[in-house]
Amino acid sequence: MRHVKKGDLVNHRGKEGKILKILTEKDRIIVEKVNLVKKHSRPSKKNQAGGIVEKEGSIHMSNVKLICPRCSKPSRTSIIEMDDKRVRKCKECNEIVDK
Repeated sequence: MRHVKKGDLVNHRGKEGKILKILTEKDRIIVEKVNLVKKHSRPSKKNQAGGIVEKEGSIHMSNVKLICPRCSKPSRTSIIEMDDKRVRKCKECNEIVDK
């Protein structure tokens, strides 16, 4: 189990964003409005004008901290066993993050 999941709110160097996609084979994630890269594209049927397109680049999973929904702070998480199920626990407020 990883410390973040798709849809979680995370913090990366002071910027907050929601996880859009997890690339498990490379341990990287794509976060909304974080690590924006510019890509030059040629004119095509989809994009008639071409030009420079801005999109999110991937960042390594270890570089983000989960923002706890209870205490609203970026925090580390621990994984504990609870009723034959693994859940994440915030280390700041000691509350369970997963429902």
